[in-house]
Amino acid sequence: MPLAAFMALTAVFVWGLGRDPNQIPSQLIGKPVPEFTLPPVQGRMLGLSSADLKGEVSLVNVFASWCVACRDEHPLLMRLKENGIVPVHGINYKDRPQDAARWLGALGDPYTRTGADIDGRVAIDWGVYGVPETFVVDSDGTIVYKQIGPITKAALKETILPLVARLQAE
Repeated sequence: MPLAAFMALTAVFVWGLGRDPNQIPSQLIGKPVPEFTLPPVQGRMLGLSSADLKGEVSLVNVFASWCVACRDEHPLLMRLKENGIVPVHGINYKDRPQDAARWLGALGDPYTRTGADIDGRVAIDWGVYGVPETFVVDSDGTIVYKQIGPITKAALKETILPLVARLQAE
């Protein structure tokens, strides 16, 4: 009996080691964005709400000033803004208002709208495991893709931008 239990436990561990942690399924894929309204990040004019995510394909990026990986992906978000391919909206997760404002002021603001999710409740409703995470939202306000972890050049080229182009063409 102990040998059988050990073998079963070993099989579970081996199976888990072979899985990509960025491929955690989201229960929200194919569903409307959760209903929410967030005030703007300090120093910004436009907050973010679920109503803002209808009418055009967009990305929603969950970030924080204390997040090292968010800093890594930030230049790619700035390039998206410069190229004007798709609007990027931000949800600032559990950040002090002055820290978020200082971070965006120093690194640049790639976001069309940025909501301050100070208590993290909206991110929980979106099923966020940790920052950064980025969602592709179609023009109907439906979540169609979730990127866990920082956006990379490869993720943009191979997955996110082709998906955005396909949705924009529909």
